[in-house]
Amino acid sequence: MSSGDLEVTLTALAYGGDALGRLDDGRAVFVPFCLPGERVRIRLVEDKEHFARGRVVQVLEASPERVAPRCKHFGACGGCHYQHLSYAGQLRAKTEILRDQLVRIGHLQNPPVAPAIGGTGPWNYRNHVQFQLTATGKLGFVRANSVRDAGEVIAIEECHLPEEAINSLWPELEFEPQTTIDRVAIRAGSDGDLMLVLQSDSPSVPELEIEAPISIAHVFADDVVVQAGEDHIRLQVSGRNFRVSPTSFFQVNQAVAEKMVEYVLDSVPTTIETLIDVYCGVGLFSAFLAPRCSRLIGIEASAPACDDFAANLDEFDNVELYEDAAERVLPALDIKPDAVLVDPPRAGLERGALDALVKLAPKTIVYVSCDPATLARDAARFNKAGYRMESVTPFDMFPQTYHIESITVFKT
Repeated sequence: MSSGDLEVTLTALAYGGDALGRLDDGRAVFVPFCLPGERVRIRLVEDKEHFARGRVVQVLEASPERVAPRCKHFGACGGCHYQHLSYAGQLRAKTEILRDQLVRIGHLQNPPVAPAIGGTGPWNYRNHVQFQLTATGKLGFVRANSVRDAGEVIAIEECHLPEEAINSLWPELEFEPQTTIDRVAIRAGSDGDLMLVLQSDSPSVPELEIEAPISIAHVFADDVVVQAGEDHIRLQVSGRNFRVSPTSFFQVNQAVAEKMVEYVLDSVPTTIETLIDVYCGVGLFSAFLAPRCSRLIGIEASAPACDDFAANLDEFDNVELYEDAAERVLPALDIKPDAVLVDPPRAGLERGALDALVKLAPKTIVYVSCDPATLARDAARFNKAGYRMESVTPFDMFPQTYHIESITVFKT
């Protein structure tokens, strides 16, 4: 044992994937790829005044929930955080982490957090994967490290998160060293079609020869150049097809997306006079809510997503769409909505958007979150404004990772 090694007992999982323990001086220490209840030998890699980060040297006493990781890159690749934890354990951990964030950050007492809901399985669920490139042009992911810096990209030989159609393509891809391409994304449609999206900081279209019958798009700034095939793919949720352009956001786990749609439909009245869908994207939730509404208003800042929204909801005459930032649109609306759905990015609701939303005073707010910390912050603001948290349900959109999707229902 090195003179610099320490023995620590870990007590909980923190949001971000690390296990939490205490050093002899009382400081919190965060250790990746370990589990609560484990006694481990660690070496500090970051030593701050109020906390530290460690790298595990040896697991002295393993948790009974520790399992063998499926991927040989686990622990080096930064894409997964929980492959060493049983899937039932992952669901329990995410439920408790969400609860802890709401209590600790949102200062909410006894938040009504339900058990996490999973999909059809914890593997091969992603319909969209974004790869980084190594200096030699191989596909990979950023190396895992405990100090959270933007580490090197490591080439990978296997990945168990993408759908099989994506896994059949990416190992065949390789690029020239010093290519102008920064990132390579692959999206799989429900009909088996594949789209390769090449993202770069250069306006020059990269040369690429692929014999497979796939769509290829080059993205530079706000420009998209289709090099082959179609300018969109189609994804199906609950029997409904959605057009999705190369840069439009769509949920990566369709099985969980279906359960989220069902949950949202159960959370709002069956008949609604006016509903606002803020950050509506390509219209995943709006498409199922529109038949219930006399008037549905979508708000979305992304121009490609707005084009997709218009195509996906073209059949409805009761739908309106504002292409602008939520914090600019919401204060300008002179309406009294019955319900509002918000699905913001990880940063949560911009303060101006939240304040404007409170002034509109809907009876029901359904908040779809992909970040427990910003959800907790916004929940505290809603609580102060007179809304009560009726229910919180985590959905495991991202098995094997620390990311937590959730839906919270607020009522006046």
